[in-house]
Amino acid sequence: MIEINQKEIKTAGIIGANGYTGSELVRLLAFHPNVSLRFLYSRSNSGTKISDLYPDLATVCEMVLTDQPEEVDILFLCLPHKESQNWLTQNDIKDDTLVIDLGNDFRLDGNFENRDFIYGLPEINKKQLSGAKSIANPGCFATAIQLALLPLAQKGLLNEVYTTGITGSTGAGQSLQATTHFTWRNDNISAYKTLTHQHVDEILQQLVSFNTNEISLNFVPWRGDFSRGIFTSFHGENRCRTFRY
Repeated sequence: MIEINQKEIKTAGIIGANGYTGSELVRLLAFHPNVSLRFLYSRSNSGTKISDLYPDLATVCEMVLTDQPEEVDILFLCLPHKESQNWLTQNDIKDDTLVIDLGNDFRLDGNFENRDFIYGLPEINKKQLSGAKSIANPGCFATAIQLALLPLAQKGLLNEVYTTGITGSTGAGQSLQATTHFTWRNDNISAYKTLTHQHVDEILQQLVSFNTNEISLNFVPWRGDFSRGIFTSFHGENRCRTFRY
C-alpha cells in the first residue's frame, strides 16, 4: 500500500521491468495521477522499448529500457527470488527512497543493512505501512490464502488447515521451462511442491500472530491451464472457504 499526497507527484523507477510483474506495474503506474515514471531498468533488454517486449503496452508506455538507474522517490524491485538483496548491496540507494520489493527476499526476515522491511499486506500492517521506507510485498499464493484465513485467525479458530490453490502460468515468470509451455499447460493441471511451497512459512508467520492456537497449514499448489489468476479452497474442522485472487 502506498499513501501519496494527492497534490504531490512522486518519481518512480522499476528494477526488472522486463518481467511479467514489472510490465504489469508499468501499466498501473502509467495511469497513476501522482506518479511520474522515470526509468525502466533491465540489463538483458537495455535499449529496447517496453512496448516491443509487450505490444499491449503500445498505447500505455513507450519508454526505453535502460541499465542506468536514476535517483527516484519510489524504487520497485521486480527481480527473481534472492536477486533483490544482491541489487541493493551493489547499488547505492538513498535512505529516504521508498523501496518496495515484489520478490520474496525480505518477507520472512525484513532486516537488511540500514533498512527494516515491513510486510506489505494492508489488512495486517496498515498503520506500519503508512510512512514506511521499506516494504516487502506479499507473495501471490500467500496473499490469496491469508485474505481467506485472516478472519478465522483473528477469532482464534484455526488449527489444522488444508488448502489447495491453482495458479496460472504467468505466476512462474517469463523464463521458459517445461511446465510453462503450451504443450504442458493446455488441457492439463499438475500438482507441484506438495506441502513444501515457499509461501507456507510466510503465511504462518503472519497468521500465528493473530491465532491463539498452533496452526498447521497443509498446502498443495497446482498449475492450471490458464495464464493469470489464482483460485484457492480451504477446509478444516467442518469449515470450508473458497477464495479467488
